Amino acid sequence: MNQNLNHYKVFYTVAKHKNISKAADALFISQPAISKTLSKLEENLGCILFNRTSRGVTLTTEGQILYERLREAFQVIDSGEEEIRHINELGIGQIRIGVSTTLCKYILLPYLQDFIKEYPNIKITIECQSTLHTIEMLENGLIDIGLVGAPKNKQNIVFHDIMQIQDTFVATQAYLDNLTLQGQEEQDLFLTANLMLLDEENITRQYINDYFYQNQIKTNQILEVSTMDLLIEFAKIGLGVACVIREFVETELAQRTLVELTMPEPIERRSVGFAYSKSHAPSKATIQFLNYILS
Repeated sequence: MNQNLNHYKVFYTVAKHKNISKAADALFISQPAISKTLSKLEENLGCILFNRTSRGVTLTTEGQILYERLREAFQVIDSGEEEIRHINELGIGQIRIGVSTTLCKYILLPYLQDFIKEYPNIKITIECQSTLHTIEMLENGLIDIGLVGAPKNKQNIVFHDIMQIQDTFVATQAYLDNLTLQGQEEQDLFLTANLMLLDEENITRQYINDYFYQNQIKTNQILEVSTMDLLIEFAKIGLGVACVIREFVETELAQRTLVELTMPEPIERRSVGFAYSKSHAPSKATIQFLNYILS
């Protein structure tokens, strides 16, 4: 667009009222200012837009073409402004949430169930991927908020802790019995067992890798699995020892379907919470969601 938008607004208002005086009243500017703006616009476009008479103004052929196009454009703008007002008045909005499959199932869904009942007009979009990808999408403005494990670097992230989780290793008692580990140090189990872990891109896997390194625990046979649910199911059928989150297998532990291994050193608990980027101001709907969760 080569012209100042205000010039088009002045032209459109004059054409709509067919009178410079009435247009001046509608725009709260003087008639000389309107006349000067119209002259400037005609000069820039290289054509006459109005036929001026003592009774007002009428559009030339070129002026009529411009008016029709501007009428469509300003109607679209008015429609957009009205839609925004409607959203603000009724609490309508959209929230794009990034979350891993595991955290979505065990943590996010219970929150969403109650939130949607409270705010039925807010549209929720879920993007399921690893925590690392969720943080990347937050930084690029592709999602509004993410449910993630506490990132190491929070420089560009606002993080709200909602719960603590405990990583642990589990297996069936039958599987452990079959390893015949009598008389061995417990950490030797990780050299003997089929060890099932999440893939390398997962923040939980990186946390466990750091734990192994710090405690000089050596591993041998590793089976990488894409989701926590599969780790739990594979452990339950006796496929190996799985690294899972204790809060997600409480039923299995209580029923002795799975048993928990005693680690040589305790694994520190981690925080899980909602995060958003400092570079992208949260929307009204996102703020409503955060306030609801944190309250």
